[in-house]
Amino acid sequence: MPRTTPARPVDIEAVFPELAAHRRTATRLHPRPGNPGPRESSMGGPLLWPADEPWPMCTQPHRRRYGDRVSDVRLRRRILAEAWSRTPAPGRQPGPTQEEGDVLRSLKRGRHAPWLEDTDPIPMLALAQLYRRDVPDLAGPSDHDLLQVLWCPFDAHEGRHEPAVELRWRRSADVADVLTDQPEPEVVGSEGYVPVACVLDPEQVVEHQDIEALPEDLRERIDAWEGDEDDLDEDAVLYRSDLSTAPGWKAGGFARWHGTGPAKMPCDCGREMDPLLTVASQEWDNGSRSWIPLEETGRRRTPWTPPSRPR
Repeated sequence: MPRTTPARPVDIEAVFPELAAHRRTATRLHPRPGNPGPRESSMGGPLLWPADEPWPMCTQPHRRRYGDRVSDVRLRRRILAEAWSRTPAPGRQPGPTQEEGDVLRSLKRGRHAPWLEDTDPIPMLALAQLYRRDVPDLAGPSDHDLLQVLWCPFDAHEGRHEPAVELRWRRSADVADVLTDQPEPEVVGSEGYVPVACVLDPEQVVEHQDIEALPEDLRERIDAWEGDEDDLDEDAVLYRSDLSTAPGWKAGGFARWHGTGPAKMPCDCGREMDPLLTVASQEWDNGSRSWIPLEETGRRRTPWTPPSRPR
């Protein structure tokens, strides 16, 4: 099913024409659970990986024995998805059965790979692949039509609290025999690093730069236009949440600086880098509901993010 982003509630360039200089397109990816194949754009699906090419491994030193089993993460999600999709019996609350609850309680974090040393190679986890035919805002070398993204699912690399990421650009026509048994790590540092296998429905949208990255005088005028924060209600239209950067997975566009504030991102060549791919844990939240696709208006949760526990 296609997903269509609603028109923005305000034509912000009509209010502030200088924002035209801070406009850029992005491609929202709209991942939804599915069964993608290696010759499709996907999140968490099988990669178009040559059978004779070594799989990327992480050898950076960090703890890799302790965490969540990948198999446990997928089992937990399957149980919860099935439990919350069922119509409960009369007089019963929705959610897992007693038996399912017992299984869920048994899926604990732990030292599940005690044989691993801190520098033993572990397979990187396939995160996404994007075909240029599907994603108009996909950057990269013009003579390659496929981007593959993998990461090491532990947030302790090179002294920073983040995963290690591997990018591979390919010419898909060059791949004949595809690796069918694609390696995965036994353990992940956090279950959030295990993507749900999703098909994509790419859609190009227009974005405007995050408010904290705008010139100071323009930022102050937008703040004044929005009005006093104490007088705003839940239906108020705000630049940051409704008129600037799209939430969720996307290619291209602008970075969101909600958590840290703007930071310089220089390339080794000296040029300022632009965003390639934004990875998100959900497509919208209560602060970005104006971006909910028209086909899913009225949903209270992102449909591919199951609740982690009964509510």
